[in-house]
Parts: sequence; structure tokens; C-alpha cells
Amino acid sequence: MTDLGVRPEIEAFDTGHLWFAKQLVEEGLIEDPVLIQLCMGIPWGAPDDLNTFMAMVNNVPSSWTFSAFSIGRNALAYPAAAVLAGGNVRVGLEDNLYVGKGKLATNAQLVEKAVTVVEGMGARIIGPEEVRKKLKLTKR
Repeated sequence: MTDLGVRPEIEAFDTGHLWFAKQLVEEGLIEDPVLIQLCMGIPWGAPDDLNTFMAMVNNVPSSWTFSAFSIGRNALAYPAAAVLAGGNVRVGLEDNLYVGKGKLATNAQLVEKAVTVVEGMGARIIGPEEVRKKLKLTKR
């Protein structure tokens, strides 16, 4: 994977996964900076309360880029939480099937709602080229 220039996305369901990701970097198995997803609210993982979320955030090395999401009823609050914590947003049907109570969503609806939240906070959405630059992704 590394020889081909593939940069993995690491999903962390608890602080132990962050610890393991750090070990993978130390062993040279993945490159720094790491793109890590903080996965909140998954049963038997990190609950989606803000104290646990901030414990996860505080264990992410400063050179890494993180995004965060939650499943369930707090899913649409996490775009705001992620931005406030200095991270990035992840939304989609993989994590949340609903755009409101009992109302099935489309990916487009979830993205639109997240954009509204992020821009309403005064933050901005970046495009693919800026993301590649931020993550130091280059074509080999």
C-alpha cells in the first residue's frame, strides 16, 4: 500500500485505536501525517458524548488530520462538534440513515445539512484540490 502511494484512512472507534495508529507510524507501516476518522457512538466503542469525543481529539497528534462522525440521534450534531474541535466533517448513509426523526435521508441531503451547519458557524467547505493539498496527497 505504502509503496503504491496509497494513504489509508484510519477509523478509530476508541482511544486504543489511536494508540495503535501511532504505533503503525512509528513502525513505518503508514506515513505521517495520518488521516483519521473519529467514530463515535458505535456500540462497544467510544460513546458520542462530548467528554469522550474531546478525549479522542486530545489524543490525535497535531500533525494528523481528523474527521469525526456519530451514528444515531446525534449524527447531525457532529458536523458542528468536529468543526469546533478543529477537525473535519464526515457524513453519509454509511453512518446515518435519517435526515430527521423517522425521515430517511439521501447522501445529498446529509451533505447539504452538514454544509448548512458548517457555513452557519462561519467555517467553510473546501474542495477536492484543497483537501489533497492539506493531506499532502500527490500523484506518483
